[in-house]
Amino acid sequence: MTTTMPAPATDTLAERVVSATTAALELYGIHLGRRLDLYAELAEEPLTYPQLARRAGIAPRYAREWLEQQAVAGILHTSPEDPAEARRYALPEAYRPVLLEADHPAHVAPLADMVAGIAGVLGRLPDAYRTGAGVPYAAYGTAFRRGQGGINRPMFANDLPGWLAALPDVSARLATAPLARVADIGCGEGWSSVALARQLPKAAVDGYDSDPASVEAARRHAAEAGLNDRVRFHTADATTLAGPYDLILIFEALHDLARPDLVLRAAREALADGGTVLVADERVADSFTAPGDDVERLMYGWSITHCLPAALTENPSAALGTALRAGTVHALAREAGFHPTEPPIANDFLRFYRLDPAERSGR
Repeated sequence: MTTTMPAPATDTLAERVVSATTAALELYGIHLGRRLDLYAELAEEPLTYPQLARRAGIAPRYAREWLEQQAVAGILHTSPEDPAEARRYALPEAYRPVLLEADHPAHVAPLADMVAGIAGVLGRLPDAYRTGAGVPYAAYGTAFRRGQGGINRPMFANDLPGWLAALPDVSARLATAPLARVADIGCGEGWSSVALARQLPKAAVDGYDSDPASVEAARRHAAEAGLNDRVRFHTADATTLAGPYDLILIFEALHDLARPDLVLRAAREALADGGTVLVADERVADSFTAPGDDVERLMYGWSITHCLPAALTENPSAALGTALRAGTVHALAREAGFHPTEPPIANDFLRFYRLDPAERSGR
């Protein structure tokens, strides 16, 4: 009798799949903690599972199991030797920015909400793959929408001033114009528009998004920030813009557009004299290579489960996918009448493109 032992590569992939499964399930636990405000309750003080159940309004048995799972995962601290009903669970201070502080640079917990949103449409993806059809953005639900807005919010709140500073002529124009006008294409829940209005006290900001639920949330966020006198949101596909605009922004949205050619042409037509378009999209490799690095893996993961299916809802669609490479952006920009350049803005996940009308740049 002979026994065939797995090859080392077989073991490596098997272990990777098991590890990924554990990580995915732990993301669902984080999503539940956010959705039910369990972390917010634990941020007040350490709690036993009966206490958490009462405060959060959940069943005690679920409270106990979730707390134990979080402790086993190393997210909550507890004393395992204490009896179950007396065991208190604490949220470490160092973990609060990650899970609770919406504007903190380390606040990545919204990724769990995005993954939960994708889980809700997994049953629809096989048919989409077979037919070539898409899955509408709205089908991904509230969890995905809030997660997408939440994961970008800290970046806009903390990094936007530096991005604008890398365009000194644009910054000077926006600071000195009596009332500069800015368009924010694909604004989602509006956190980029809110950050812009805070950064530019002399600017009026128009946010454009085709998702009604996102626009409704954006209007609420602007009102809560006391900025709805200078920030307006429009449910529109951005192929027509109410210009002229001194600056048009397309942040992490170009790869999602079914017709990026039409949107870029509309942006070109909507620019004021001397105006500029700033695009930020994924910092993927310049060309396809396999295996890819961690950023490439992450972007392709979003692409196969969300960005490509959502873009294919429209027909015709450019179907760009999340891995939008620099060469494609430059080609789209030139076809729309722009001269593209890349300003010196450092970011681990985003690559920036400045688009100026070709005739102004002498091209």
